[in-house]
Amino acid sequence: MPAFDILTAEHYVEAVRHGIAEQLAAIATMTSSAEEPTFGNTTEAFEASGETLRRAVMAFSNVRPSHGTEDIVEVDAEIQALLTEHQDTVHLDAKLHSRLAAVEASGGLNGEQQRLSSETLRTFSQAGAGLDDAGKERLRALNAEISALSTRYGTLLLDGMNDAAVHFESAQELEGLSEAEIASASRAATAAGHQGGYLLTLVLPTQQPALARLEREESRRRIFEASTRRGQDGQNRTLDLGASMARLRAERAALLGYEHHAAYVLEGQTAPSVEAVRERLAGLIPGALANAATEAQTMAELAGREIAPWDRAYYSARVQREKYAVDAAALKPWFELDRVIHDGVFAAATRLYGVTFSERHDLPVYHPEVRVWEVTDADGSTLGLFLGDYFARPTKSGGAWMNSIRDGASFFDELPVVTNNLNIPAPADGQPALVTLDECRTLFHEFGHALHGLFANGIYPSLAGTSVPRDFVEYPSQVNEMWQFDTDLISEYARHIDTGDPLPAGALQKIQDAQLWGEGFSTTEYLAAALLDLEWHSLAAGEDPGDPVEFEDRVLREAGFSPEVIVPRYRTGYFKHIFDGGYSAGYYSYIWSEVLDADTVEWFTENGGGTRANGDRFRNELLARGNTRDPLESYTAFRGREARLAPLLVRRGLAAAAR
Repeated sequence: MPAFDILTAEHYVEAVRHGIAEQLAAIATMTSSAEEPTFGNTTEAFEASGETLRRAVMAFSNVRPSHGTEDIVEVDAEIQALLTEHQDTVHLDAKLHSRLAAVEASGGLNGEQQRLSSETLRTFSQAGAGLDDAGKERLRALNAEISALSTRYGTLLLDGMNDAAVHFESAQELEGLSEAEIASASRAATAAGHQGGYLLTLVLPTQQPALARLEREESRRRIFEASTRRGQDGQNRTLDLGASMARLRAERAALLGYEHHAAYVLEGQTAPSVEAVRERLAGLIPGALANAATEAQTMAELAGREIAPWDRAYYSARVQREKYAVDAAALKPWFELDRVIHDGVFAAATRLYGVTFSERHDLPVYHPEVRVWEVTDADGSTLGLFLGDYFARPTKSGGAWMNSIRDGASFFDELPVVTNNLNIPAPADGQPALVTLDECRTLFHEFGHALHGLFANGIYPSLAGTSVPRDFVEYPSQVNEMWQFDTDLISEYARHIDTGDPLPAGALQKIQDAQLWGEGFSTTEYLAAALLDLEWHSLAAGEDPGDPVEFEDRVLREAGFSPEVIVPRYRTGYFKHIFDGGYSAGYYSYIWSEVLDADTVEWFTENGGGTRANGDRFRNELLARGNTRDPLESYTAFRGREARLAPLLVRRGLAAAAR
């Protein structure tokens, strides 16, 4: 565990510089050796050379989005520049590349050694190792500029999210929110320097949680427009940065011999080609649009008028209440954060995998709200540490995510240390933290990532845990969502905060009956964002996308979307995933992974559900494997066959459209 309680911004810079120097010295020793290259003295030695740097980067990469204080933000650009330059220095080292290629060509490797060799060599090839000197020089310049723009995008996005928070003068304007939420908004206004009133802060996606409950249309409109206009105006404008990154990525892809950045990214993914991704997305769009139109008609009938985009969440919630008798806001008292964590998320892991959790208070953390649990395996051995950081604050990026601070890798004798971050509004002092059904799902989802990291049992850190292809990494987390509504589990963790009573009789069935409601809209807004990402990154070198807003509008309309009716889950101005999050040309991966997820849920259902035997099979054949073998091999070993699309179509209500 890093000494987060004493680490300063300057320490992170120093550690990164030290790690860089250490790795370069080790590489120089390796490449100057007269010994013939072998797996041990070259491939494995290269893996070992980055230990200090890896640890420093993982620690900083956790703190930066989780608690980005002013001093941390100030050194971010410096650290990213150092890392970009260093990666170029390493990957463009002709002597090192030659030795690694000689090891791969010599043959005789198998298992994890072969995987490490081939994956390392592929990384070098994609990083430009085969370019001539002029090409390498241009590549260095492109990488440096893209890195700087990405860092700047992330900084402006966080600032813009804080600035876009909507201030209301009176509590009446927040009618529909709970007393606790209104009190929280009052504290947020004071903390932001307002002389009274109420401040509703934003989360990263387009749709904001309060939209489902605010009774006044004007309040909903203000929140929605503040959300969708992020990045378009003023000192926090990010649109031009995103467009510039797309153009530079296109040039880099061409330099490396690819048609466009999307083709570059998909090499090494489980999706076979950009065309296959386009075909999958295109095949889902008509059914999603048809379902969304049906949903819109239902809501219009309820409202007595055509609904505006800012009304959708509100009337969708009303349909759930009136048609399905599900009131998500009224259910919150049954979902208290601590109980969901212990009796839901942790209990599912105990039942499936035999692991247990013990909270510790003796380890250093980067913020007082961070909690730490030691995770013990079924045999009594320590498996690793899990950190939970659940509440929103001005220094935290929006959204929810998992990070690794340490990888489970026997080569470095490391046990995993993994984190989950959410942005749940902090409760008033002395009050319990309650979560929505969506936030409850997110808790299970992110813990699926955590289990992927905790169960890593490979040799090499670069192949461990969640170090899998981008379009596979969401799969284990999506599978873990299935336990949210497990009958036995929910009867334990969904207990009323005051009475301790379980959910009312029939409530769970009503929730499950209502699950398909809204899937048309949800699928459509996701597909629009995935397509937008793919089109930004299918630009050819030298192709000018023009005005970013006009480009976005044109791309969506040509695909059949009406952006004035359904806004993408993320617009260009606040699409952190692709401009500051490693998902460029990869946002499709959620739906790609969901094919595996839905097929896996079907397997669990057919084989007796959440039993220990089923959990052990999933853990041993898939979660623990990481990238030590082709992830689709792991899937086939677990499932007994390749994945089928049908379960996903049924889940998303698209089965009829597919026939």
